[in-house]
Amino acid sequence: MAYKIKYDEEADILTIIIEEKGKLSYAEELGDIVVHFSEEGKPLFMEILRASKIVPLMVESLAKKEITVP
Repeated sequence: MAYKIKYDEEADILTIIIEEKGKLSYAEELGDIVVHFSEEGKPLFMEILRASKIVPLMVESLAKKEITVP
């Protein structure tokens, strides 16, 4: 499965598009991550807020097999 990834530098948001088909119904916020779901409850895309801070921490933590985001 291929994902489209977009970065908005001004807003500092990284968007990962999981599925382009489906009608957006609702979103759930998990700290700095917002997941947007279809009417069927399938994830359509997710946004990582404060991406310039969060993404490097995620990459570093993946190498260690653990993650803690302040």
